[in-house]
Amino acid sequence: MSAIGTLSFKNPDGTYTNWDYSINDTTDKFGNNVSFWISQTKEEREAKAKKVYVANGRIRWTDGKIVKAEPIQKTETKPESDLPF
Repeated sequence: MSAIGTLSFKNPDGTYTNWDYSINDTTDKFGNNVSFWISQTKEEREAKAKKVYVANGRIRWTDGKIVKAEPIQKTETKPESDLPF
């Protein structure tokens, strides 16, 4: 496996659902090399709960580089009322 990541989706009620995904170096029999599943809690992973898969796919293009993203430290921002527009 060459990469694992997480996507967060905002639900209509304001909560979030996280999906984990993997990008593999090899393809399956359908030509897919990407899998998505609902993120598990630490307790679910430790209990070896079965993953809920939601989608499969394939990488269509790449420049050959996958870079690990590092968290950006949050900076203080102005309140919206101070914005010039």
